[in-house]
Amino acid sequence: QVQLVESGGRAVQAGGSLRLSCAASGRTFGAYAMAWFRQAPGKEREFVAAIGRRGDTTYDPDSVKGRFTISKDNAKNTVYLQMNSLKPEDTAVYYCAARLVRYSDSAALYNYWGQGTQVTVSS
Repeated sequence: QVQLVESGGRAVQAGGSLRLSCAASGRTFGAYAMAWFRQAPGKEREFVAAIGRRGDTTYDPDSVKGRFTISKDNAKNTVYLQMNSLKPEDTAVYYCAARLVRYSDSAALYNYWGQGTQVTVSS
């Protein structure tokens, strides 16, 4: 079992930056692959980025690659999402997710989810 708590979301102007954090409970953080998803009003939840147990990363290439960076600190049981050059279309609730072993870009394969943190980007 792992519990996830996101933080760092807020309103920001286009072109700005934010860093989201996801703190995980439990002593086996290193066994989990972690990911960020987001969901805008009226849209399905979509994959943003993921990081594997060894720190390998993958991103949604169309929407965030080159602007967002996922990272983690195993000592702090925390995963981060650094978001730069934010655009109004990045507005969404951002969710942290975890699954054992290997990351995936499919939300259905993640067992654990946080409550989400709202990011609003104004033009």
